[in-house]
Amino acid sequence: MRRSEVLAEESIVCLQKALNHLREIWERIGIPEDQRLQRTEVVKKHIKEEGETTILQLEKDLRTQVELMRKQKKERKQELKLLQEQDQELCEILCMPHYDIDSASVPSLEELNQFRQHVATLRETKASRREEFVSLKRQIILCMEELDHTPDTSFEREVVCEDEDAFCLSLENIATLQKLLWQLEMQKSQNEAVCEGLRAQIRELWDRLQIPEKEREAVATIMSGSKAKVRKALQLEVDRLEELKMQNLKKVIEAIRVELAQYWDQCFYSQEQREAFAPFHAEDYTENLLHLHDAEIVQLRNYYEAHKELFEGVQKWEESWRLFLEFERKASDPNRFTNRGGNLLKEEKQRAKLQKTLPKLEEELKAQIELWEQAHSKAFLVNGQKFMEYVAEQWEMHRLEKERARQERQLKNKKQTETEMLYGSAPRTPSKRRGLPPNTPGKARKLNTTAMTNATANSSIRPIFGGTIYHSPVSRLPPSGSKPVATSTCSGKKTPRAGRHGANKENLDLNGSILSARTFKGFQI
Repeated sequence: MRRSEVLAEESIVCLQKALNHLREIWERIGIPEDQRLQRTEVVKKHIKEEGETTILQLEKDLRTQVELMRKQKKERKQELKLLQEQDQELCEILCMPHYDIDSASVPSLEELNQFRQHVATLRETKASRREEFVSLKRQIILCMEELDHTPDTSFEREVVCEDEDAFCLSLENIATLQKLLWQLEMQKSQNEAVCEGLRAQIRELWDRLQIPEKEREAVATIMSGSKAKVRKALQLEVDRLEELKMQNLKKVIEAIRVELAQYWDQCFYSQEQREAFAPFHAEDYTENLLHLHDAEIVQLRNYYEAHKELFEGVQKWEESWRLFLEFERKASDPNRFTNRGGNLLKEEKQRAKLQKTLPKLEEELKAQIELWEQAHSKAFLVNGQKFMEYVAEQWEMHRLEKERARQERQLKNKKQTETEMLYGSAPRTPSKRRGLPPNTPGKARKLNTTAMTNATANSSIRPIFGGTIYHSPVSRLPPSGSKPVATSTCSGKKTPRAGRHGANKENLDLNGSILSARTFKGFQI
């Protein structure tokens, strides 16, 4: 074979090796099949180039491409390594699995881009969880300080005492942090409730034992807050007061009885319900008696608080009813017209308003009580009877009282009329009138006979002088044992003088003087 043929074959072999080598590189760096075909076409075009590139030039071009590809491979491998390191660090902090990628092969541009997005997501997750961790840690520390709680578990010490950057921000740890904070907050709430209960107990004991204000101020520092030391101090104060209470049983029981009576009034207990608590009247002041009173006051207090809205409504009705009765009493008072300053008009407006609001309030209470009775399956009692029966009874008593007062007035007026018919009106001292000269005996003013003629036979005559009242002889009863005195008639006949003189003998003034009918010529008696 000729040497030229040998060289040509060697060139073909070298070209084949170069192409094979290129394909291997393309596979390692992850170039897809379609891009390999494109690159192969480019090589083919270079080989078929016009100008007939020499083998040496072709080799040079291929070497250049190989170097470029090696450089790209190196850069991609370096970026892959960096991304893997970041992924490992973030996954350890977040307690998450590492990103699955073949580190032996050269990643494609798409694979690198997906890896970059994954690492960015991990960074965002870390930032979010760290922010939540810092917030939870701060709240946990505050609760522990409030409770005087020292971290006693490895997890609590890791949260409070260790470096924040070393804490594993896993979902499990975040959930455990949230649970720890919830437990501490529950303890804090319970502690606050216990402290508030102890304070209420202290105030109650202060009142029952009548502790002076100066002694109360000495423990004012523990009457707020809920730290463990405050709770301990409150408990010590309660224990001290309880011991003092046992030493003053009678005083304490009497104070409870006063409070019991107040709750009985607020709950509208009947006398029978009050008498049902027999220990109220016991005089043997023992610890057992104190316990009975304590249990009763707790039961009553709870009962009142549970139905406070209803009791307040009934109390409002009671107050409105008392005010209504007061206005009714004033309305029937004859002296109310002497009122000045507009109070009478104001009272009448309030009375009219109450007449409208009372029935409305009763209807509202009726609806509330019906709901209450349905829920509790028992009757709602006020002073031992159903409320609406109690209201109806109050209205009926008011009606009967008004009827009784009306009958009394009628009876009184009837008796007064009969008395006036028998004995005449009572004397009244005339008020002094300005501009009138004093009366002179014998100068009595003539009266209009026509006016006197219209007066009834029962009327009494009240002159303006001397304060003396002259009674009609017709209205007087005859002396005992004497015959009835004849009365004047309208027949037009004159009455005999003897009869008139007999009647005039009965006309006596208040001083006992005898007057003659002739003295008053203008009177028709």
